[in-house]
Amino acid sequence: MDTRGQTGGMTMEAVKQIRDIMKHLPHRYPFVMVDRVVELDPGHRIVTLKNVTINEPFFQGHFPGNPIMPGVLILEAMAQSAGVLTFESLPPEKRNILVYFMGIDRARFRRMVIPGDQLIMEITLKKLKTKAVKATGQARVDGNLVAEAELMASIGEKQ
Repeated sequence: MDTRGQTGGMTMEAVKQIRDIMKHLPHRYPFVMVDRVVELDPGHRIVTLKNVTINEPFFQGHFPGNPIMPGVLILEAMAQSAGVLTFESLPPEKRNILVYFMGIDRARFRRMVIPGDQLIMEITLKKLKTKAVKATGQARVDGNLVAEAELMASIGEKQ
């Protein structure tokens, strides 16, 4: 169900569940890093969440006895969120695409993410062109900044 409402003059879509997210991302278990879209303003911004559980396969080796979510996977969650935003920002006739992560700048990690945390990613679209996209992102746990970065991706067609 796609219900829309007005918030401050911007169109906001209703929450998207994992089935909707998997329509936009080619990733599958264990590599889907977005559990839910909380807010979506196509062409502008997305807020997503990832529930971090002890059952994540990467915790077996990172680190035994002291599980910490790898920073690269936090960035991957942000990149996947940007991918959903990119998809939703294109006109419907141009949505036969895949978004390929191609670069990251100014990545910073501020705090550790551990099992039981809920990672909230906020991604803002800076540029959307025919073949490329640039966005900025922040990841938070309990309102505290854990990571931030600038993300770049190329837009390609599905094969």
